[in-house]
Amino acid sequence: MSATEAEHTVVLTEQPAGDSQRPSSVHPTEAPPVAEAGSNPGRRSAASNVLRSFKVLAFFALAYYVVVPQLAGAKKAAQTLAEVKVEFLVLGLGLEGLALFCYSLLTRSALPRNGGPSLGTLFRIQLSTRAISSVMPGGAAASNALGFRLLTKTGVSGPDAGFALGASGLGSAVVLNLVLWMALIVSIPLSGVKPVYVTVAMVGIFILVVFGALVFALLRGQARAQRVARRIAARVTFMDEDRAAQTVQHLAERLRELLKRPEVLRELLIWGVLNWMLDAASLGVFLYAFGGRIRIDSLIVSFCIVNVLAVVPITPGGLGIVEFMYPSLLVTIFGMRVIDVTYGVGAYRIAQLWLPIAVGAGCYLTLRVGPWRIDREGERLLGLRDEVRHEQNASSDRAANQR
Repeated sequence: MSATEAEHTVVLTEQPAGDSQRPSSVHPTEAPPVAEAGSNPGRRSAASNVLRSFKVLAFFALAYYVVVPQLAGAKKAAQTLAEVKVEFLVLGLGLEGLALFCYSLLTRSALPRNGGPSLGTLFRIQLSTRAISSVMPGGAAASNALGFRLLTKTGVSGPDAGFALGASGLGSAVVLNLVLWMALIVSIPLSGVKPVYVTVAMVGIFILVVFGALVFALLRGQARAQRVARRIAARVTFMDEDRAAQTVQHLAERLRELLKRPEVLRELLIWGVLNWMLDAASLGVFLYAFGGRIRIDSLIVSFCIVNVLAVVPITPGGLGIVEFMYPSLLVTIFGMRVIDVTYGVGAYRIAQLWLPIAVGAGCYLTLRVGPWRIDREGERLLGLRDEVRHEQNASSDRAANQR
């Protein structure tokens, strides 16, 4: 065999036992392959195994600490919804409707006895103003403006409409604070003093001081109040100074008339208390419908605290504030279950906020168009007022002739 043939001879290298069927031919002049600098297949394989193991552990940790609790919460939520007491949902909705109706009775108590709109019309006006106040930030001003406009269209004079709206709003706030103080007197010996009680008590005192100052200004400082009204009207282009002073005088006369009629004050107090108590009862019934249990004094304290703090016009209808405050109080302070409070407060807010918005929008349409629009009732009331005045003038003429 020549040297040339020897160079091309296949050299059979020694193979492992498992690879005896695969001879490897290597040219004798070629060097064996050399690994690239810095590469280490064994190290890369180990790193990939560690990374794979870490991913598996992270997956199981995520499943254990996140997914499983969510599934358990969903199961618990499904169980809570399956066990909901539907009859109490209906009862809670009815109580909320009665609470709104009592507020209409509260407003009617502040109106003159003759010449006011019918109770059905007043209820529709109140629902319309409630819808406006629930969709606009600082909606109290817009709702009062709408209520004033609608009441005057029914034949109520401007000063009487303004007095009724102001008396019902301020009177309701005062009654709420009185209810809160009574509930605190009962709750503190049973549950102790909570830090939030101090804050709410200060807000309540401020509201009572403002109410007392307004009453004092109208009763004892009427002349000064008229001067202040004249100064304000002089700075506003669309206001008349004399009319502003007359409005203050009329409000003072209406307030004196109310103070001389204790039966009217009793009506204001009764309807105000019933409005808030029925509203609080609606909340309690909704909580109970989803399995929530709470003492009556704790429920009333929580309800009054949330509504006193919701007076600050930050969001429309206290949206977000009420939903945050109720769980904070009922769960953190009074120990209710989160799931009961979540569903109970959610159902309550549907009945107390969202449903009146839709119903109020429909009521406003009936006030403006259709057979029950307020223009017709205003014309009827003006006709009745003219008949009363004609009868009074006729009586005066007959009395003068007899003399």
